Order: sequence, then structure tokens, then C-alpha cells
Amino acid sequence: MPTAITYTRFGGPEVLEVTKVDKPDPGPGQVRVQVRAAGVNPIDFKILRGLFGGEPPRQRRGIGVELAGVVDALGPDVDSLAIGDEVLGRATGGSWADYALATVDNLVARPADLPWEVASSMTIVAEAAARALNLTGVSTSDTVVINGASGGVGALATQLAVARGARVIGTASERNHDYLRAIGAIPVTYGAGMADRVRAVAPTIDAAVDTAGRGALPDLVELAGGTKRVITLADPDAAAHGVRFTGGGPGESVPLPDVFAVVLPLYRTGKLQFLIAQTYPLAQAAQALTASESGQAHGKLVLIP
Repeated sequence: MPTAITYTRFGGPEVLEVTKVDKPDPGPGQVRVQVRAAGVNPIDFKILRGLFGGEPPRQRRGIGVELAGVVDALGPDVDSLAIGDEVLGRATGGSWADYALATVDNLVARPADLPWEVASSMTIVAEAAARALNLTGVSTSDTVVINGASGGVGALATQLAVARGARVIGTASERNHDYLRAIGAIPVTYGAGMADRVRAVAPTIDAAVDTAGRGALPDLVELAGGTKRVITLADPDAAAHGVRFTGGGPGESVPLPDVFAVVLPLYRTGKLQFLIAQTYPLAQAAQALTASESGQAHGKLVLIP
């Protein structure tokens, strides 16, 4: 029988179980995907810990959002994909499994030259980065501060902003400054005194994107001269600072074809670095989640069924 990673109560990595399950049947507008690789993201441990609220599980649940794999079965009325197509995107009901379901609208074709582990872990960070830049209107001649620029979303936002012609000031710990220079940013250490350090290299800031939280919003608002072009993807106290929080809700998300129409050419031509920190067998999902929650991984974490 196929295997899936599941849980029956909120908690940490310790509540995950390696479970034998039946192959899921795709419903209308869905396909079943034989998973070749699945991404690990902060949203996964936040959901597992119940940080988004909601009722505790009343039955066994799957976990995981991102995947890449091969279409294995078609639901009713699906005619835009065929069995055997290679795809990447978002799963429905959990991607950490041998087989997963996904709606057609949440999938795009996997280019043959895109490695499975990259294909499986690019969707969330690339869409979030593109969304943040779109919502703040970052374009040529802008100077933008990206807080947490060495993280998954931050690194993509940095490189996409550079590709748009913007000047990027990236905040990160000092050990990541060489990496930020390599992807086109001017590095600045975050933490107390960050605003002064940013001003020392860029007296005028047009926009700011917060991908890390850590209480940076007051500094970012001050640097940008107000809240109009400041956005956060990570600080739950955004409203208290008058800053927009974006979680990718209706009207915010960037369609995946639009995201990858920009990201893939940059990746193919070497203008976009995408780091894989580590891959894990599916059975080691708890270890991968622990590494994700630590925040210390430099690059994406991937599960391989």
C-alpha cells in the first residue's frame, strides 16, 4: 500500500505518523499525482501546531502543500492534463505522500530540465515573493529593503526585484552576507540599529518587504517614509503598525503560470539561484520538519518518497 505522512492531533514533529493508505481518488477538477518530491515549508509546522486556529483534527489528516510528480489518474471533466504529464504545484489534502491530489488550477507543467527537488519546492516561495513585489509596486529605479533576504521567500524576492531593475538592500545575519552579495543585494545586518545601517548605504528607501518578522516593521515603516509601500508576510502584528499583511488570500495570489513565466527563464539562464539545503526520505518527515522549524536551513528542504 502507498505511504503518507499524517497526524491526528495538533503538535510538533512528534505527532507525525508514517501511515499506510489507499490511493486517493481524484474528484471533479482534480488529478492524482504520483509524487516524486515534496517541499517542506514553515506553513507546514504552523498548520500542524494549530497556529492558524480551527478545530483539532477529528480524523487522520495529511500534511504538506508543495509537490512535483507525474499525473497518475484524472478526475471527472479534466481535459487539460493527461496521465503521464509531469507537473509541479500545490496539493490538496497533503503532499507528503506517495500519491497526492491536486486541482488542475494549482498545477503547471514541469520543464524537463528542472530537477525534481527544485520543482517540488519553488511554488510557495516564488509565488509569495512575486506577490509581495507586486503589492508594493517594486520596479526599475526603486530602492527596496527586504528583511530576511537570505531566507526562502526573501532570497526569491531579492532576485526578482533585481531582475526588475531595483536596487535591493537585504537584511540578514552576517554569516549570510556573502550569499546576499552573490544574488545581487547590498547586505545589512538585521536587529537593533538596522535603520541606521540601511541609511548608511541608501539614504532613500522606496519600499520594504518583510519576510522574517522579528519586530522589524517600525524600522521598515520609518525607512520607507510611511506604510503605503511596506508589506509583511511574517509579522502577525502588522495591523498594529498600519502595515498590510499578505497571506495569499483571494485577490492577492499570483497565478502560477504568471509566476513561473518569470522565474523559470531566470533560473535557466543562471540569473536566479535556488538552493536545496537537504533532501530526506519520506519516512524522515519529522526530522525535516524539525529542521524547518529551527529556521537554520540555508535553502529549501525536500522529502523524497
